[in-house]
Amino acid sequence: MGGMAFVAGAAGSSRACAAQIGRAVEQRGACGPRARAGAVGVRMASRIAIADVLKAPKWPEKWPFSARDFSRTDEAPDSEFYRQPRFVTHIDDDAINALTAYYAKTVPHDSEILDLCSSWISHFPKDFPKKRAVGVGMNYDELKRNQFLDEYIVLDLNQKPELPFDDNSFDVITNAVSVDYLMKPQEIFAEMGRVLRPGGLAIMSFSNRCFPTKVSQIWLRTSDPEHVFIVGAFFHYAGMFEPAQGIDISPKPGRSDPMYVVQAKRQ
Repeated sequence: MGGMAFVAGAAGSSRACAAQIGRAVEQRGACGPRARAGAVGVRMASRIAIADVLKAPKWPEKWPFSARDFSRTDEAPDSEFYRQPRFVTHIDDDAINALTAYYAKTVPHDSEILDLCSSWISHFPKDFPKKRAVGVGMNYDELKRNQFLDEYIVLDLNQKPELPFDDNSFDVITNAVSVDYLMKPQEIFAEMGRVLRPGGLAIMSFSNRCFPTKVSQIWLRTSDPEHVFIVGAFFHYAGMFEPAQGIDISPKPGRSDPMYVVQAKRQ
């Protein structure tokens, strides 16, 4: 199937949605209600393959999302929500193993890695050969327990969407099941492009699990294929990446948590 295309919505507003592919997706998942997108969104049939979502999209000239799209049910500071450490996993073991296997075959050995929205586990294989791994997250105790990291920084990217690193500092950036919590994705993806070396790889992975009060409204209103499209848009409008690719790495469809990757190389 062909790529998605944004088209204008209501006259005089900034509404936009993707070209229709079948009927709009309306479903309910583990992350909360899945329904037709509101202020900005995408519409596509649930049968579309994840690999097809980002093929030849027709992007609007300007950033198409509204401030409301990145509002949340709980607008209290994230520092309050993440004050207490959570030494739990947010996807099931099969999904974790699928992501670990994907990192093993995709991330070049001896890379300098930045793990954004990091926690007590980064899902890399044990003893993965790396030059350096730096974590940016919200809770000191979680980051301290993460055995994969060589360095870590507590930083609220929704308050200050700036990465405290020099240009061209990393070969790979990862973000596991947390891209939906970024309320300033345009700024953060631009920062990702700045700190990645040319040819470096950014890997955003996600499932359909979340804290529904803390993710963006547009994420709650849209389906898994639409999430792939949205993250692809984040890469596109950063203006520093090659076209993004959507990949379905779900280990046991219908029997385990789904797992998706949207990734792009730095130009």
